[in-house]
Amino acid sequence: MKNTIAYTLFCLVLGVATSASANQSEINIKIQKGRFSPSEIEIPANKKVKLVVQNLDDTPEEFESHDLKKEVLIKAKSSASFYIGPLSPGRYKFEGEFSPETAQGVVIVK
Repeated sequence: MKNTIAYTLFCLVLGVATSASANQSEINIKIQKGRFSPSEIEIPANKKVKLVVQNLDDTPEEFESHDLKKEVLIKAKSSASFYIGPLSPGRYKFEGEFSPETAQGVVIVK
């Protein structure tokens, strides 16, 4: 009986830990050589998510998205964090204002 209760509690805790990691509330993005990595991120619909953007380049870059209504300057060799959402399902484009040809990405909301 004790083993059954312990096993049930273990499964419940494991289930909570698994679902927490699946619904990630912080996403890290790097800028290197004028490109975002990852350039495609997926977030859950109707949830507020923190983006942490780390610029590894020697020049500043600006995370810009008309779709997300965000403009954030990330100085050279530094990082910036900000929140997006809650968002409806869809695709939201973003780019680096100083490298628009190469620094492109998309937030996919499901």
